[in-house]
Formats: sequence, C-alpha cells, structure tokens
Amino acid sequence: MPFDRLATIGFPAKEPPSMFTTRPEIIGTFGAVASTHWIASQVGMSVLERGGNAFDAAAAAGFALQIVEPHLNGPGGDCPIILHSARIGTQQVICGQGPAPAGLTVAHMRSLGAEIMPGTGLLATPIPGAFDAWMLMLRDHGTWSVRDVLSYAIGYARHGAPMVPRVRATIESVRPLFESEWPTSAALWLRDGGPEPNGLYANPVLADTYDRVVREAEAVSGREAQVDAARNAWYRGFVAEAIGRFAATTEAMDTSGQRHRGVITADDLARWSATIEAPLTYDTHGHTILKCGPWSQGPAMLQTMALMAGFDVAAMDPLGAEFIHHVLESMKLAFADREAFYGDPAFTDVPMATLLSPAYTDARRALIGAQANNAFRPGSPDGREARTDYAAALRRAQDLAAAMGSGEPTVSRLGAAGGDTCHVDVIDRHGNMVSATPSAGWLQSSPAIPELGFCLGSRCQMFWLDQSLPNGLQPGKRPRTTLSPSMVLREGKPWMSFGTPGGEQQDQWQAIMLLRMMHHGFNIQQAIDLPAFHSEHWISSFWPRGAKPGKAVIEGRYAPEVLADLIARGHAAEMGGEWSEGRLTGARREADGTIRAGANPRGMQGYAVGR
Repeated sequence: MPFDRLATIGFPAKEPPSMFTTRPEIIGTFGAVASTHWIASQVGMSVLERGGNAFDAAAAAGFALQIVEPHLNGPGGDCPIILHSARIGTQQVICGQGPAPAGLTVAHMRSLGAEIMPGTGLLATPIPGAFDAWMLMLRDHGTWSVRDVLSYAIGYARHGAPMVPRVRATIESVRPLFESEWPTSAALWLRDGGPEPNGLYANPVLADTYDRVVREAEAVSGREAQVDAARNAWYRGFVAEAIGRFAATTEAMDTSGQRHRGVITADDLARWSATIEAPLTYDTHGHTILKCGPWSQGPAMLQTMALMAGFDVAAMDPLGAEFIHHVLESMKLAFADREAFYGDPAFTDVPMATLLSPAYTDARRALIGAQANNAFRPGSPDGREARTDYAAALRRAQDLAAAMGSGEPTVSRLGAAGGDTCHVDVIDRHGNMVSATPSAGWLQSSPAIPELGFCLGSRCQMFWLDQSLPNGLQPGKRPRTTLSPSMVLREGKPWMSFGTPGGEQQDQWQAIMLLRMMHHGFNIQQAIDLPAFHSEHWISSFWPRGAKPGKAVIEGRYAPEVLADLIARGHAAEMGGEWSEGRLTGARREADGTIRAGANPRGMQGYAVGR
C-alpha cells in the first residue's frame, strides 16, 4: 500500500516532520551503537557499559558480525573505517581494503583464458584487510586488550549464535556447489544439516583460530604490543601460512566454470598492512560529508550531493517523483564518472579535485532535464577521455539473464550467489565516532580453509583485465570497492556516522537518507523508514559486470502515481517489495550533547541501542 503522505506538513518543512516509524529514534547521553544485527549492537553497547570507548566497541561489534552474519562478511574480508577521535580532534580513514596479491596479474589471468575476473573462488582473492583495520584502530585509539575485544566473537563461535533465516537460504542456494566442488565449505556449513533458521550454530574452528591469536598476543607485555603481536599472528604467522598453503594446493571452481588455484601467498600478507588516510570531503548546506577516497565508490556520493546542491531539494516532495527523478539522474552521472575515472590513487591519477569542482559540477548538472536520459554519460574532467565499454556490459547482463531464465543452474553450480555487507556506527560519551562497513569473506565467496574456519574474499572481481584502466588489475593495487562508510560534520563539528550494506546501492541509499535529513528535517529513524529506491543503470562492480539502462526500482510503499510519473519521464522504473530498499543505520550527536540513533527494520535484524 502507498506510504502515508506525511499530511501533517508541507514542503519545504517548517518544523520536524511527524510520522509513524517502526521504532523510535533512540536518544541518550552515554552512548549508542547501531548496526545491521542486534547482537553486534548489544556487544558494542556492552563494551561501552564496561568502560570501553567507541573504538573498542566498534571492534568488538565488528568481530561479532563475522559470527552472526557469516553470509555477509567474514574474517577473510575487507573493512573501511571512518572515525573521529575526540582526543586528537580529527577524522581519519582506516583502509582495510586489501590489494591484489603479487601473483595476480593481467598476464596470469589472460593465460587462463579469462576475459573478466571471476566472481567467486580463489583467483579473485585480495589480501584480507578487515583484521588489520580493526586492530590498527584498536591499537591507536582503543583502550581494551585483544582478549577482551575478541571475547564476544570467540564466545559466539564456540557456543553458537542464532542464525537469521537468510543464512540458511544462502547456504541452500550454494549447496550443490558445496557438495560437489567445495568440500571444506560443506564440512563447515552443512554439518549436521547446517544452520536452522533462528537456531544456534557454532564455528569451533574459528573460535580456536581467534583463541590462538589471543594466546600469541599475550606472549608479549603491554596492550599496544599485544595488538601488534595479534597482527603479526595474522599476517606474518600461522594464519598467513595456512592461507598460503590452502591457495597453493586447492583447485576451486569459480564463476568461469573452471577450477583454479589461488595466487595469494603468505609473503603477500606479510608485506601488507592497513593504512591511515585523510577522508575526502565535500561541503554543502552547512554540512561536510566525509568519504573514503577513489579506491572506493564513496566519492560518487559526494558527486551526487554536489549535483543535487544546485536544485531546490527542500521544495521537492521527499516521496514524490520529482525528487526521485533528480536523484536518479544525478546518480547516473556520478556513477558513470566512477566507472570511468576512479581507481587506487597510488596507481592512477584520479582527477578528484576537478570531479568535485563547481565548474565541472555545473556543466554536468546542465545535462539533467525534465526527462530521463538513459545513455551512459561519463564526463571529460580536464579533457580526459572515458574508456568504458557499456555495450559489453549490456551483453553480459543479457547473457546472464538468458542463462538463468533457461534453467541453467548458474547460481548453485558456480557460486554466483552474491554476498552483501554489514555496517556498524558507534558514538560514545566522549564524542568519539566510528562508521565501519565490514564485508566480503562471506561463506559463499570461496572454499573454507579447514585449519582456520573461514574463507577468503573475492573483491578482486571488481578489477578490469586491462592494467592501463584506472581500475585495471595490477599487483599491490586496491580494487575499487563498493564499501563506503560515511561521516558528516555540521558547522565543522562531528555530527553523524552512518552507512549501509548494499553493494552498488550503498552510496545511493546513503545519499537519499542524507538529502532527506538535510533538506526535509527528518531524523535518522524517519529517514531510514521512508521508502527508497535505486538505479541499476551503470556498469556493476560485481561479476558479471553487467548494466541495465535506465532501470530504477522504487520501494513498494510509493504511491502508484509516482511509478507512473517516473515511467512517463522515461525511466525504466518498476515497483519492488514494500520493505526492500536499504539496510541503513546511523548515529548522531547534537549540540546539546544528546546522542541519537536509528536502524533499518527491513530484514528484521538491524537495531540501534543506547542510553
């Protein structure tokens, strides 16, 4: 049914909107944690209650997410973090996106007959970065020991955590692959029939892995030294050695339809560590938006916000077609630039200053009219030529649709059941803030390593097999990840941490949420609950790297006339489920010292807690 029209107010809003929400925006002064799973949220709150700070809480919650959302992230995955430290009065990005291993080259992939990177298996594995990102944050900003931070994850892995129904559904989608090709994953996830929906399921091998990390950490004295010892155990010790052995000796089926060994080695892990960077920023309407650099898709949200800054958003109905149309058209332009120009800035010269400049933005905004434009239109910053192949992306999308429509067991046979992501936001009473988006290493990405109790990620699927492209594969280069945490300053002071899972949708749903909060006065929970939408117009970051021109999906609670309006404007729009768009969470700190938070009700597992 159509969503309530917010009849109590007009737009632009003169006072905060009044509307029903699925849960309150919680308000307190001590601290708040919002995440994509209630257990992780409560783990983080437990840490705050026991005297830990936001960094301790976020790390403990992040490791707990690996146990309770194994279909969405894992120990072998990635994790970008944006934080604000009240102690040093500044914001930092911790890049937990690992790069391509030394042996993963275009030449090697071409020698295997590959035209694009596979989406699963061992070839698409980057160096796993999540563990080092969490530990680097813990060492530099936290107060807790390795043992204390890992104790929650170890307990749930050892004794069992409740598995949401989607865990079982994901396992069933890849059961044929596990049974026929990935026996180590079958041993881990099909044991005694596998997890039952809402039943407890344990991963004792992973508990043993983390227990050993703790023991090796405690072989030295001092909190910071113990954190570094844990990092060494992971990247220069038994974990790295097990990863290297498994990759070298295991031929794993992947989405190419062939079996391949991995190229990642223990030496790859030993040579890498997470890095600290300054966030990329954009100022608009008294707010400063902070994102990770162009090794992520995060700047596309900044470009979207810059384009929307030239429209009178406050005068638009936040549930109307006019708002949706302008956001969609802005995102099409921003994400076309993402595809054409973003990449690891350590390897490619990304014209980020030009892409966010007023002159470039004004010229791009002039391309937005009253009707949808369904061409793929990257710009030409500083006169650069966009080297993209949209026609090939259309063919790949059509080929996959045809294969699945013909009954070919593409998903189950090759493991092409896409994973998703998690998110956690924490604010403590000291004013520290964390926005973190852990992902990858989900159970369906590659075969489980039996010695460790987890599998590796597949983020290298996002590379192109042309090293001359901004996001072309090169050893040591970070794949342009979709992972994209957010932080916002208001009038120069830390205000809000927020984010969402969703792959290509992350910087779409976040932009929609922030626009509604900035211009229409909605609070976090209201902005999360409102119906949302997304586009699939541009080239996807995920295998098979397809595109669907003009496609827009709006949530089922929109009024039917909104869909009709969008179609009349030329959008290839369709109505999705009533509660299908977004998994956002957020927390903010107001000038009066109150801490407020909200979380997504869709999927019935995200929660915000605080007092």
